[in-house]
Amino acid sequence: MSTTLPLFWHLSSSSKKDRLDASVKLISSLEHFQAQFEASSPSEEDEGNDEKPDALETLNAQDVSYSVRRLTRGLASPRESSRLGFSVALTELLSRIDTVTCSQIFALIMDATKSQGSMTGQEERDVLFARLFGMTAIIQSGLIVRTKPLPTSQSSATLASSFEGYEQVLTELLALGEKKSWLRESAWWAISLAADSLKATEVPWKDEAVHATAQHLFVENKIWSPEKIALALKLQSAFEEFNWRPLFSPTFKNPDLLSNVNLQTLALILKASERHDKDSNNDGGDADAPKTAAAGGWKTQLHYVWDIMLDRLLDTSNAVKSNFPEFFRIVVDESLFSSTASPERKYWGFQVFQKALHLVSEDNMPMLFTKNFMRTWINHLSKQDRYLHKAAKQTVAEIQTFVQRNPKLGFALILQLTGVHGSQQFDKITKTKTVESIISTMDADDIKQYIAYLLNQANDSEVAVEIINARRRWIIDQLSGLIRNGSIAKTGEWVESVLDWFVVNGLYVVKKKSEKSRFIGLRQIPKPQFSDELRHTCRDKLLSCLADLANHIASIESDNAKVKIAGVATDGELWVTKVLSTIEELKQDTKHVSSIAQIDEEEEVLRAKVREVVVKLKKVSGNQQEAASGTQLLLVASLVQQSCSEEVVSLETIELCTNAATREFSLDKVKKKTKKGRPSASAPVDEVDSDDDGPEPIDAIVDTIIGFMEKSTAYMRTIGNQVFSLISGQVKSSTIDLVLTQLETRDPTAEDEEMDEVEVEDNEDEDKSANGEDAEDGSQSSDDDEEDDENEDSDNEEVDEELRQRILEALAVNGIKAANEEDEDSEEEEYMDDDQMMAIDEHLAEVFRSRVNEKKASKDLDAQREATHFKNRVLDLIDIFIKKQPSSPLIVRLIIPLVDLITRSTTDEKQLSDKARGIARSRIGKAKEFASAEKKKVGGGGEKEEGEGEEQEEVTSIFETLHKRARTERSPDHLSILSDCCIYISQVMLRAGMQDHVVVQYRHSLIDFISRKNSSLNVSFFQQFFRRSRTAAWNLRNDLLEVSGKAANLYRQFQAYQLIHDLLTEPPFDIHDEVTQYLQALCKTLLDVISRACDGSDNSLGLNASQMREVLKLALVGARQTRKVVAVAADDAAVQIPQPQNVVATIWDSTAWTRATDLLLASERFKGAAQMCKQVVQIASAPSNTSQSQSKGKVEKKVKPKGSKESKERCMKEEEKKGGKEEVEEVRGEKKRTSRKRKTQVAGANGIEGEESALSLEGQGKKVKRKKVE
Repeated sequence: MSTTLPLFWHLSSSSKKDRLDASVKLISSLEHFQAQFEASSPSEEDEGNDEKPDALETLNAQDVSYSVRRLTRGLASPRESSRLGFSVALTELLSRIDTVTCSQIFALIMDATKSQGSMTGQEERDVLFARLFGMTAIIQSGLIVRTKPLPTSQSSATLASSFEGYEQVLTELLALGEKKSWLRESAWWAISLAADSLKATEVPWKDEAVHATAQHLFVENKIWSPEKIALALKLQSAFEEFNWRPLFSPTFKNPDLLSNVNLQTLALILKASERHDKDSNNDGGDADAPKTAAAGGWKTQLHYVWDIMLDRLLDTSNAVKSNFPEFFRIVVDESLFSSTASPERKYWGFQVFQKALHLVSEDNMPMLFTKNFMRTWINHLSKQDRYLHKAAKQTVAEIQTFVQRNPKLGFALILQLTGVHGSQQFDKITKTKTVESIISTMDADDIKQYIAYLLNQANDSEVAVEIINARRRWIIDQLSGLIRNGSIAKTGEWVESVLDWFVVNGLYVVKKKSEKSRFIGLRQIPKPQFSDELRHTCRDKLLSCLADLANHIASIESDNAKVKIAGVATDGELWVTKVLSTIEELKQDTKHVSSIAQIDEEEEVLRAKVREVVVKLKKVSGNQQEAASGTQLLLVASLVQQSCSEEVVSLETIELCTNAATREFSLDKVKKKTKKGRPSASAPVDEVDSDDDGPEPIDAIVDTIIGFMEKSTAYMRTIGNQVFSLISGQVKSSTIDLVLTQLETRDPTAEDEEMDEVEVEDNEDEDKSANGEDAEDGSQSSDDDEEDDENEDSDNEEVDEELRQRILEALAVNGIKAANEEDEDSEEEEYMDDDQMMAIDEHLAEVFRSRVNEKKASKDLDAQREATHFKNRVLDLIDIFIKKQPSSPLIVRLIIPLVDLITRSTTDEKQLSDKARGIARSRIGKAKEFASAEKKKVGGGGEKEEGEGEEQEEVTSIFETLHKRARTERSPDHLSILSDCCIYISQVMLRAGMQDHVVVQYRHSLIDFISRKNSSLNVSFFQQFFRRSRTAAWNLRNDLLEVSGKAANLYRQFQAYQLIHDLLTEPPFDIHDEVTQYLQALCKTLLDVISRACDGSDNSLGLNASQMREVLKLALVGARQTRKVVAVAADDAAVQIPQPQNVVATIWDSTAWTRATDLLLASERFKGAAQMCKQVVQIASAPSNTSQSQSKGKVEKKVKPKGSKESKERCMKEEEKKGGKEEVEEVRGEKKRTSRKRKTQVAGANGIEGEESALSLEGQGKKVKRKKVE
């Protein structure tokens, strides 16, 4: 007992794992005890009597019998999860031991769960649940149908189960279901488990048990419920030979409960309505209506009867054809989803749909999307405040999961969602991406099938025009959505078919069908014909699709390697080129189509010229191949834009771009002129004259791209960006000037005013020419004028109501009423005198003046907004150029305009400023490659070069301008941008050998920062330069030391010391003399500062203790770096330093620093910093090794120096590792300096420092010993 008692406690744990672990340990222990137990033989009088009170103890061990009783009583415990834990343990125990009978356990359960009148409601519920769990344990353990006899005497065998025990359990479970309606489902579920056990066993009383079960369930109980349906289906499938017809009638007309004639009755029972008390069970009720059990309260969990019915209906092994579609329509759609169904029943309906979705076959899947279900689903998806919105969203998630597992069914699902019961605008109405997500999972074959389905619906002459137009608009949106969806693989065949369909219906009218044509749009004549609005939509969607495809990256094979290229099909041809080829091919097919736009001869000649140039551009190879591909894209895209959009590209622009491409890529080798010396427009491409005195060809191409940026369509902007990315390698200095000109600040309304003036002049010229005509035309012109006046009057019938109200108010102020239609018949008419006219004139003038100002302000605002958007697009070009050509020397010229946009933009241009700031930070501030400022090649072939002096002068001027702006910039954010730009240009200049120019500008800025109080610079401006350019920054060492004495205040002086500290972190070890001279000057300066700070006169510095520690910290860093420099120089064979310590002692005079220590000790303010000064003395006065060779010999045990270069690198790495740590230790050294030890890791300075620490500790030990002796 002592070993099992502790295990019962964990059976009530809230943790499932703890309960299972406790059950395993308990059952294992009890099995062990039972195996060791020897049952005593019963007397003859007691043989055959298994109902004795001590029968349980007779055949079982004491622990086992105790555990059975304990587990039975524990079922009624309300503590935590004891009912779950005890029922699991009891079930497992009953299945393991064969020394108990069903009647014994039933009696124990009934005895432990007796109900008393004094029980509370909670106690009564605990007892009822205990009885339910106990009966379930008997059934699940198999004890109810166990055929193995008890291990009693050989003369009589007592079976563990009997018919009486089975009937007892059955009767008690039925009683539980009748007593509490909320227990009915669980009780009948336990009965179904008993039926399953009865089916699987071969007990001698099996037939008797089946008849008893049928008697209790169907004869004695005439009320039908979902639980009774589930049990009837199980019994009917388990015992088919039994005659079930008389038991199911008259409620069901057919013994097959799921037959079509029973579906209406079945739907009423499964709906679990609460109408039996009022209608069905009354004598006056409908005799045909079934008697249904009262609902025990709605539960979110779906009844288990649905699992049984769906498994039977959707069983693929059943040879009989299933009536699942009819079942789902009547029992689910017309019952649970009916318009009068409650939200609770509809929630059940969603759960039934989700269960059936994963069970149905491909043929039955469309049957789930019935009319009422789709209506309910769409309604509750459309708005979040709908009661079942979450259930509808869960259904969407289930459908998406189902499609991912069965992508072949995606097309069938789309047909249902967009079909008769669904909506073509399903995603738009429901505010989801259900259809889009399903399409994303479809493969190429399904996409083709879906496209064919869409195009078949585009022609239907039997419906109204409005309906077919709406359907066509939906089809156009669906086709463009397929291309816009990035999750769909863009295989050439279906994409090309969509683009061709847009071309056919957007640009042409189909006159005759061609069933064998490769164009789907020509295989059938549209009935009715597409409207002008739909054709315009097709053209817009065509350009939109081309813009999306231009950004799509495809992998193509080139030279046995896969290359990723944007905007091309799998065969390597540009999508835009494919569309242009389709347009040209259809234009030649006059038999089947006719173009909706007429092309004049001049444009046709130009298009032929462009096609010839495109063919030649395809043959360009080498370094210019990428740029030629970009130019080809630009020309082809211009022709497509010319054909499809209202914002056409002018013919002059296309011709200029064509000629520029010919000159840029040397496509023309022969010059041929007309009689007047001008190039012939009809001349072949290879005969176009190239004017060397004109603008650069690349400039003309980029100017066309900039014109694309001005357009409002995404197609032109996308093509422009892609073309510029491809031709960025050909960009020249004049091209950068052209791009930067677009970013200049100017009045956006000035151009509009100039255009208005030009229009006025043109009108005046037309008037003059009209006045000079013959008098014979006078009458005709007057008649035309009268007609024009009438037309103008008719056009101006739409009067601005706001302006009209203002005029009426102005008239009313002066006592004049507006004329009405009723006043027209009056004979007397009032006239205003001169005074009244003058009074009203001012009011009317003010009204018209305010109106004009409002229109002008609105026009100015729109112009400003358009100008800002245009500059944003130009910044995209700059970003592309810096990204594609990071080493181009032209990048330097972009920095000042970017800085201007960042620092000088107004609040209305914040978006522009933020974008420029992002480019400066990401492309300039974080650049890993820098432009070359040595020489700049012009053109792709590099035929000529610009002078190096001009470029260096330009870079120097830009660098100087940035520094001047940084000295006056008040914004820290802007100063950070300027600092990044200065660092970038300094790197460019240093790589070009312009170190002196860099040092000069930083020297001027440094002097301004330290000596001028109102300087806008900060210390980080210089620290970034020191970190990135150590060698160049070293040239500012003397300036730092000199200007620190002329600082505007102490704060600036100590910022100068901070910069000196940063400079000394990594001194140049290869210039020993310069470093030592500078350190000697630094020593003198710091001694002077300490002396003046401790001086009590008026000239003394007003330092505090913290500032003095900063001074001494700098001295410590200088002293340590001196030792390192000397050590590196001593390792270098080229430098002769016989006594390195003498050099250190000479630079850092220990006598002078001892006097400084005395001064600090004598000062009340600085005596706390005297310890740091003593450390300087120790470093300066520490003796060197006995000889240089001995010092090297000791170090060589760990590191063998191979030369001065390795020693320098070693010391620099050591300093990087220890720099930050030493700074912290120096501050703490005031109190605990004597206890600090240094670890010797590398030869040279570290060994010396270790010796210094050892000497310091040794000296302190001697002092302690001396005190003890005294």
